[in-house]
Amino acid sequence: MGINKVILVGHVGKDPVIQYVKEDVPVARFTLATSETRKDKNGEKITNTEWHNLAVWRGLAKVVEQYVKKGQLLYIEGKLTNRSYEKDGVTKYFTEIVVNNMEMLGKGSESSGHAASDTASQQSNVINSVNDNEETYAGDYQEGDDLPF
Repeated sequence: MGINKVILVGHVGKDPVIQYVKEDVPVARFTLATSETRKDKNGEKITNTEWHNLAVWRGLAKVVEQYVKKGQLLYIEGKLTNRSYEKDGVTKYFTEIVVNNMEMLGKGSESSGHAASDTASQQSNVINSVNDNEETYAGDYQEGDDLPF
């Protein structure tokens, strides 16, 4: 038995791109940046940023389409996947995280004012209640000429 689980907290790199692999099966794709800062031997701060490709399917993809924007801080849980596709006779390999749980964090999810706070709370409840453990139809996805991000 093995475990394949990824947990990330980072900022959205670009607005998500939504595609439909079937009439009612959406997939949202976007990047997430995670950064860590350390000091070198001279005391200078060095920041390393890693970029992660994310794929979000079905109901959670609809939530992403409605609420997630570039720069937003997100908590992500998912699994690491690798796939390949052929372009111009060359096989290309691609690693991504298939997201099954997401929470909005930070200023992008906080709002001022009573009515806005209720809306933010409802958004959070929607996101937390959507959990896409169903089959993702990843095998039905046909890679286009270019990656969507």
